Amino acid sequence: MHTRVFPANFESLATVREFVGTAAREMGMDDSEVYAVQLAVDEACSNIIEHAYGGQNRGEIECTCEASDEALTVTLRDHGQPFDPAKVALPDLSLGLDERPVGGLGLLLMRHLMDEVHFEARGEAGNVLTMIKRRRGSA
Repeated sequence: MHTRVFPANFESLATVREFVGTAAREMGMDDSEVYAVQLAVDEACSNIIEHAYGGQNRGEIECTCEASDEALTVTLRDHGQPFDPAKVALPDLSLGLDERPVGGLGLLLMRHLMDEVHFEARGEAGNVLTMIKRRRGSA
């Protein structure tokens, strides 16, 4: 298990992607699996920065990567505004690109790229997002 704490700002995203990419490669994931993990984590961290911390370049994101023989579990913790995914409306994918509001696809993207996505709001203790990506060929 590897854990790092990153400043909750957009400049940290490349370093976070590198951190989770290294963990995914070390457990033997192929390039497309590594990319999926990196993209999902990038989207999650962008949402944390923008919504939990209001894009104000304050706070931290703790990222833990835990590998097993079958899967990589990435856990992101923040101490920003509580998040309840049930309050987020599903995007209307029937609309054309020019008719859609900007944003709103992050949760859909994370759920598509990862095998499991779990949110937990802990009040003053912050938010915990756990995402699991199983290696191809794993049960």
